[in-house]
Amino acid sequence: MQDVRVLIVATAAVSRAGLAAALSIDPGICVVGTMADLDPLVEEVERVRADVLLLDLGDSPQNSVWEKLYQFQATQSPPGMPIALYDWEGDLAAAMRVGVMGILPATSTERELSAAIVAIASGWVVFHPTALELLDLREKVPDSVGILTPRELEVLVRMGSGLGNKAIAYNLHISEHTVKFHISSIFQKLAVSTRTEAVTAGVRMGAILL
Repeated sequence: MQDVRVLIVATAAVSRAGLAAALSIDPGICVVGTMADLDPLVEEVERVRADVLLLDLGDSPQNSVWEKLYQFQATQSPPGMPIALYDWEGDLAAAMRVGVMGILPATSTERELSAAIVAIASGWVVFHPTALELLDLREKVPDSVGILTPRELEVLVRMGSGLGNKAIAYNLHISEHTVKFHISSIFQKLAVSTRTEAVTAGVRMGAILL
């Protein structure tokens, strides 16, 4: 397996240095660069060929951060570069909509950081248990889980684990066409249009435990 190439964006120099040092002890991770802000992100990602973005944006205004990340993701082909947030609190649903696939607390050990980055690079959604506190579960729709069939729930859970259609089909011993049918039904029932939105809805209603 090739090294996971990580670009670190952190407003504080001490954070950039600390995260780079923590990840550099893992031989399977290569820190390809560090930046102080998001403005030159498109050019830098292209230059260093990063696989994952690790962001520690401190007190940066979140609306501005989301706007910049939306614009960045729109330039990617395919879209949806994996993003991990470090030492962050805020709107989890908004974060997932811009490609955030992991939230790591400041208490994360070096081993936890590297394991999370490798998992995110492989397509997994990684949230430390404390990140679930960011979800306002009181807003979930009562009995939301009940609108999905047992098979649809199985598909949704595997989507939350980062599996693609082919892997879900293999895992559940069904055809890829059937998986696509179930995903279409899930989207319709949950009133969503993307896999990320479906996973977010699944977390909110307790169908997916991360």
